[in-house]
Amino acid sequence: MTDPTRVRRLFWSLTAWWILLATGLWLLGQATNQSASPTACAASAAFLLAIGEAGDWLRRRRHHYRTTRRFRRH
Repeated sequence: MTDPTRVRRLFWSLTAWWILLATGLWLLGQATNQSASPTACAASAAFLLAIGEAGDWLRRRRHHYRTTRRFRRH
């Protein structure tokens, strides 16, 4: 079972990153005079966050696989 504190911390961390990304995308659009709606920026931020988390998950799995394989060989 996963620790509830860890799940809560992950939730708030992802939420904070999502808000920062959405705000940054919206401000970037405003600065370049190519503004998009805040809803579109929030959706793009969620997509970028999902890609980043998937990449991090794959990186951790690959590292785990390589280290356990290295120890099994010896």
